[in-house]
Amino acid sequence: MSEQNTRAGIWLMVLTTFIFAMQDGISRHLAGEYNVLMVVMIRYWFFASFVMVVASRKAGGLRAAAATSQPWLQGFRAVLLVAEICVAILGFTLLGLVESHAVFACYPLLVAALSGPVLGEQVGWRRWTAIGIGFVGVVIILEPGFGVFDPLAIVPLVSALMFALYGLLTRYAARRDMAATSFFWTGTVGAVAMTAVGIWFWEPMTGRDWIWMGVLCLTGAAGHFTLIKTYELAEASAVQPFAYLQLVFASTLGLVVFNENMELNVVIGAAIVVAAGLFTLWRARALEADES
Repeated sequence: MSEQNTRAGIWLMVLTTFIFAMQDGISRHLAGEYNVLMVVMIRYWFFASFVMVVASRKAGGLRAAAATSQPWLQGFRAVLLVAEICVAILGFTLLGLVESHAVFACYPLLVAALSGPVLGEQVGWRRWTAIGIGFVGVVIILEPGFGVFDPLAIVPLVSALMFALYGLLTRYAARRDMAATSFFWTGTVGAVAMTAVGIWFWEPMTGRDWIWMGVLCLTGAAGHFTLIKTYELAEASAVQPFAYLQLVFASTLGLVVFNENMELNVVIGAAIVVAAGLFTLWRARALEADES
């Protein structure tokens, strides 16, 4: 990869995190007015349509995109992701964007911790130390003795665990399937699963909120498109650290638009979590360099 491509990939990752933060803000608004399951269902209808249009324009069309030797794994991945999105949006409505994203920032640490049992990768003592320090940061965010065992405080942590497992299963699926296949299954199966549940919670929406729903659908497609382009231009290890900017963008949105508060414990805890996460990313990149 050239330096120019890497720089372009970094800027695209910054744009992607901004788009996803805006998506989270719109989701927080809509889920505060309507049932979470209905909001995610409509979003997935558009996502599935987008995925099918992309697949149809590639060689082999929809049949080639759907072809897989591991349908149960692909199906489980898709359902896991759509369930994670529901949990994450529920967290936004219960805790707000600031605290939810501060806790969710631990997901790279969960990926590192679970990469052994799921993918058979070795995790050395340095990364285990970083993982431990990162979860100290999570405990600081949740304030021990002041609601750490409140179920509401656990919601974004469950979301992070689900997303980490989804990421690892995606890497596992990539051993036998192309990225386009995983993308196709994620959108289509997710839409079917979400429709089976969300259709029972249909509520009439105002004209204004239908506009917001349209913007939500467009940001979802735009975010996935820019993310795909990001990884086409640059290596994942080079751009992944910039994914943490989503925490900054989403927190700013929470403070400015939703009048949320930035507590000192959240700032300190989030800083520890991000620092630990960046170390695990750096360590993984260093090990890859040693092996190549």
